[in-house]
Amino acid sequence: QFELVESGGGSVQAGGSLRLSCTASGWSIFNYCMGWLRQAPGKEREGIAGIYPGGAADYVDSAKGRFKDSRNNIKNTVDLQMDNLKPEDSGMYYCAKRPSWAAFSPRVDSFDSWGQGTQVTVSS
Repeated sequence: QFELVESGGGSVQAGGSLRLSCTASGWSIFNYCMGWLRQAPGKEREGIAGIYPGGAADYVDSAKGRFKDSRNNIKNTVDLQMDNLKPEDSGMYYCAKRPSWAAFSPRVDSFDSWGQGTQVTVSS
């Protein structure tokens, strides 16, 4: 079975931190680009981070300097450390797979699969 499962979401105050984790099963992430999608309330889903097989990562401007994507190809996991959270960071976060090695794009159509998501709520 091909599956991505996210965990680590929750409710925090502005300035706080959360660490999201993603576990892949049924397949190996070893040679795949991965990333994270976010859907904020009232907004469309978009990609916020992409990570290449070797661990290099790119982010949308709003996440740069505050979010850090990482991966462990042996454990078959991808993590997203989120620091200095802001209310506008609230939303559903999805671990996702990118089918190509192209440069990161926030376009949803650059991702071909994702998990059920984990909710992040940041209050002021």
